Amino acid sequence: MNKLLINSAVILLTSLLGTAAHAAVEANIGATSNYLWRGVTQTDDAVAVQGGIDYSHDSGFYAGTWASNVDFGDDTSYEIDFYAGFAGTIGDEFEYDLSYLYYAYPDADANIDLGEVTASASWRWIAVSYSHLVNAGSDVTAPTVDNTDMGYIQTTLTYPLSDTLSISAHYGYSTGDVVTAWFDTNNYADYSIALSKDTDLGTVSFTVSDTDLKNDDAKVLLGYSYSFDL
Repeated sequence: MNKLLINSAVILLTSLLGTAAHAAVEANIGATSNYLWRGVTQTDDAVAVQGGIDYSHDSGFYAGTWASNVDFGDDTSYEIDFYAGFAGTIGDEFEYDLSYLYYAYPDADANIDLGEVTASASWRWIAVSYSHLVNAGSDVTAPTVDNTDMGYIQTTLTYPLSDTLSISAHYGYSTGDVVTAWFDTNNYADYSIALSKDTDLGTVSFTVSDTDLKNDDAKVLLGYSYSFDL
């Protein structure tokens, strides 16, 4: 990953933490039986251990980092993300969020880092977002392909069954030249349904996920996450 970007992120987070009179810092750890990104495994259908740190300010600004092991069939062994954004509410139920997310693969032999912007909105049980690549490494696609031509729109319905139990249904749609380079199709859909249970020891989730990509089977995931204040 670009060292300047890392140093800038560290300096930004450090300065924010030093003036966090109305701010919060939270960490999270977790594990999943399969790390999926837009319906596609990032660990060759193997277990992933994950975790991150988040900073949030009363103004709506937030920033953080998150990491996971990956397996792309080469020497790349982990992913680390850096992100920042601004979120807010209008009224009691409408929420909005604008963010930038940088996916880094520091030990990859190729230049495959990505960066995308996302705009999202939610109301009651429904959330909708659109993401688009804005920067990408030279090895993300072939030299003749636009390596930032990838958009992703998704919607998620989450319904609380009780104070601690909820069910959610998700649909996502990926399109663009990058999708064609990766999957030999110019678009594909991913969809899932998940049941989540909050406990005193963290959140446990059970998910069934699938895509309409050729030769891609449905996947069943068991996940666990735990968040705590720092």
